[in-house]
Amino acid sequence: MQSNFLKERLFIGGKWIETEETHQVYNKYTGELYAEIALADEEIVDRAIEKAVHAHKQIDFPVEQRYEVLMRAAELLQQNQESFAETIAIEGGKPITDAKVEVSRSVSTLQIAAMEAKKLVGEIIPNYNAAGRFLYTVKKPVGVVAAITPFNFPLNLVVHKVGPALAAGNPIIIKPASDTATTTVKLCALLEEAGVPSGYVQCVVGSGRTVGEQLLNDERIAHYTFTGSPAVGKHIQQTIGLRKATLELGSNSATIVHHDADVAKAATKVAKMANVNAGQVCISVQRVFVHETVKEAFLETLINEVSRLKVGNPLDSETNVGPMISEKEAIRIEQWVEEAVADGAIVQIGGKRAGNIFYPTVLTNVKKGMKVVDEEAFAPVVSVSPYETIEEAIGLVNDSKYGLQAGIYTSDLNLSYQIPYLLDVGGVIVNDTSSFRADQMPYGGVKESGNGKEGPAYAIQELVETVTVVVNLEE
Repeated sequence: MQSNFLKERLFIGGKWIETEETHQVYNKYTGELYAEIALADEEIVDRAIEKAVHAHKQIDFPVEQRYEVLMRAAELLQQNQESFAETIAIEGGKPITDAKVEVSRSVSTLQIAAMEAKKLVGEIIPNYNAAGRFLYTVKKPVGVVAAITPFNFPLNLVVHKVGPALAAGNPIIIKPASDTATTTVKLCALLEEAGVPSGYVQCVVGSGRTVGEQLLNDERIAHYTFTGSPAVGKHIQQTIGLRKATLELGSNSATIVHHDADVAKAATKVAKMANVNAGQVCISVQRVFVHETVKEAFLETLINEVSRLKVGNPLDSETNVGPMISEKEAIRIEQWVEEAVADGAIVQIGGKRAGNIFYPTVLTNVKKGMKVVDEEAFAPVVSVSPYETIEEAIGLVNDSKYGLQAGIYTSDLNLSYQIPYLLDVGGVIVNDTSSFRADQMPYGGVKESGNGKEGPAYAIQELVETVTVVVNLEE
């Protein structure tokens, strides 16, 4: 076994902890060992919660300090962009150019969270029907937050939880996806350097069955913020009872291309956004509904653009599509495509696998009942289906158990105004694909895509308690 791999510790109570058991993190392209990360046991998880509770109750973290820590963290992250991007590319398989974008977005997310910390104010309540009384509200931290994060954005999705939690004054315990946990460990070191008070950031690595369950069953934790599968999201909600949770779950996001759209522009963008991070993005374009009069032109451009995508080593700046997170996941999507083909789907391009690489794939002639349509593919696979009327397209988009985001390409101003009211999703992107996200915007879905909103300003409101104060002025 090679010896030049990283050895990473856990961050608990402001100290770095070694453990006997470790988790191996591999380079997703070469298969070589990249890092060994300490695994948390029951005692360590309990210690992390204890330190977080102590911080919440005993260590002051005023607004100005929150702002300074988050802004300093953003500055340090910007200075270390290359190092973080390389780590994301190696352990996550994300092309280095996309990894750099993720780091840049994370810098912005921290800055936005810092600025939102200063906007945390209560309000004065009108005193009609309450003569002689002064009514107002204050905002205070909700308490210890547990963040359970996925592999696909191992920095920015962590920052989207850490930034708002700290901005609101809450200690946070992060349980990152084990296979991309190196990035989170590096973030903790950066936050330590930025001056975060002891106990306000903890990192515990381990499986959902052990570490995850212990976090869910500990009532000292006030709020959970989770990004992942609907099955796990449902389990979290059932386990924690009346305690709060923000759940960002799955999707099979759709994009409509209407007859009056710039078809070439739409097809070119779909080719890119269906395959970013090998399709392992919650709002990746998975289903495309194209007006029948422009379907052939759309398909021709789409297939041509997909054929030009470079698949390979994520550390190569020319690579557009890297490996999936594991060979198991690549085999899964290969089987889903084979099942769809057996049921009548047509592979226009792709459909091939090499280890944990699945080549960008375009399917036509798909239908309800196929996993590639009904479930979240989370892979570089997109299906294209025709429609006759916009009402039919809307029905096709809504015929899903998910509802995260949807896109529509149209030059009809009236339609672009009406469509947000007609689609059962949390976000509608006009003249772009479903895959657009700005880090300051409210982000979250409906149905099995979850509940609550991310985006620092909106997440913070989930992470504070609003306390109503009534002062009797007549006494």
